[in-house]
Amino acid sequence: MKAYTIILCLLLAAVGAVKAQTTIPTISPTANYTDSNGDEQSSTSITESAPLTVTFKSGAENTDGWTAYYEWHFYRNGERDTPYLVRYEEETSYTFNEAGSHYVELWATFVNGNDTVAYTDNYWSSEGTPIAVAISESQLEFPNAFSPNGDGINDVYKAKEGYKSIVEFEATIYNRWGQKIYSWTDPAGGWDGTFHGKDVKQGVYYVLVKARGADGRKFNIRRDVNLLRGYTESTSTDQ
Repeated sequence: MKAYTIILCLLLAAVGAVKAQTTIPTISPTANYTDSNGDEQSSTSITESAPLTVTFKSGAENTDGWTAYYEWHFYRNGERDTPYLVRYEEETSYTFNEAGSHYVELWATFVNGNDTVAYTDNYWSSEGTPIAVAISESQLEFPNAFSPNGDGINDVYKAKEGYKSIVEFEATIYNRWGQKIYSWTDPAGGWDGTFHGKDVKQGVYYVLVKARGADGRKFNIRRDVNLLRGYTESTSTDQ
């Protein structure tokens, strides 16, 4: 029985040694970001508007005993050999501000004594699939009226839903005499129809918007803003 036990232990040790020798580091890069709905996402293919901040993780496993070297390569379509950015951390974050297609590859090398495992040019040329980040072309529109009457519908004057890839933004409201009433610098913000904390009168105001899209497009919007305090959904239905 003792001899059998010894032989079994030796066999198990041998199997363990072979397994240890055949276990090599692996990578599984992913991109983590917050989508346009405010939800946290993890993916290898992204389509969103700018500005978009993405955190890239290596997903490296079986790295015990290995010295790791990481290179994140960021490049545009057709420009793989000339990346516009290289980062050297295992985990890195980047904010995309330019429209178009972006690609990200993790070139990783693991060294253990005389052994080297590399996921570099040959790997990404033949097997790997880069993380793809598509940034939408810019879009920005403003309405010509709003009704700040407290009914919870159209109470704030702001950009129409569906604006995309706006990386610079400033909007200013003026009254009919050219007096500045309010301004904001976030396209998600807006004007609630007040001045110094008090409701302004119903009437016509003016908005001036200067913005720039991720694709370089410039927006210079000037238009009337009709402030309608007496307007309600029921009023609209009766008409």
